[in-house]
Amino acid sequence: MNTGVKITAFAAALAATFGTAYGVGKGVGPVDEPKKAEHAGHATQDPQKASGHEGHEAQDPQKASGHEGHEEGAPTSAAALPGGLQISQDGYTLALETPTPAVGRSTLKFSIKDATGKKVTAFTTEHGKELHFIVASRDLNTFRHLHPVKAADGTWSVDADLPTAGGYKAFADFKPAAPGAKGVTLGADLSVPGAYAPKPLPAVAPTATVDGYQVRLGGVLDPGKPGELKLTVTKGGKPVTDLEPYLGAYGHLVALRDGDLAYLHVHPNEGGPGPDVSFTAEAPSAGTYRLFLDFQHEGKVRTASFTVKAGATGKAAAEPAGAATHDAGGHAHS
Repeated sequence: MNTGVKITAFAAALAATFGTAYGVGKGVGPVDEPKKAEHAGHATQDPQKASGHEGHEAQDPQKASGHEGHEEGAPTSAAALPGGLQISQDGYTLALETPTPAVGRSTLKFSIKDATGKKVTAFTTEHGKELHFIVASRDLNTFRHLHPVKAADGTWSVDADLPTAGGYKAFADFKPAAPGAKGVTLGADLSVPGAYAPKPLPAVAPTATVDGYQVRLGGVLDPGKPGELKLTVTKGGKPVTDLEPYLGAYGHLVALRDGDLAYLHVHPNEGGPGPDVSFTAEAPSAGTYRLFLDFQHEGKVRTASFTVKAGATGKAAAEPAGAATHDAGGHAHS
């Protein structure tokens, strides 16, 4: 074989070797790439709905991957993200006008802006409100479910009591009235100036006490799998069977994931005015969550809070009977 033939043969063999290596690498992915977790963002019956409302489809293809309903190799989509992790989504932005409120009681102001920067003034009423506004501390010890008032120009305002300095997150849960608009849950950071000492997350427990009411949590919170959470309300050892409607239901549940405060917003299954209030919930991932149940009785809304674990195989959402009972302090409504 002459020299030219030998070189040609060697080049062909080398090209074939590298071509095979490239094909294997593309097929199996990088050696150190972790297996993608499948999960859904919104605690409802449909594991592919992600931003706090059923039927919501986000448009940002760069924000998430490896979620329930996502095909390997398909374009990624923000629709797979839990709610509240983005300040802007689907052309809407949560614009805080008071991002650094003082410790104690102050007025929070904000607006929802569209893709052109204009304040949105028309919303669809859902669960009795045009917009639901939640503020929670980063350590998940303070929770505020607030009911802001909208001005004609689209500016919302509400008084809030933020008891300590530190980081908070504000959530706006709404559906614009524009044709074809979907529900959106946006999140933005608040910073309360001052000396800050984060509190530890309350321990996992099956029972919470607030204003003389005891609320017991039963059920399992599973990642990527819908399950029932049942909360039972009693007072003085007797079941409360005359709960009053609040936001169109006998209970209102918000779940926040520890670490990034991913937001799950659910309403109860069909049922009567107590003592049981049932929810279908699905965690977007394994981890620790804080659950905040709002219920109304004798004209007053109260909040019972729980720390739960998702993804602990064979374990209930809360520890079995005998665990500590927690007082639901740090929670209020406006």
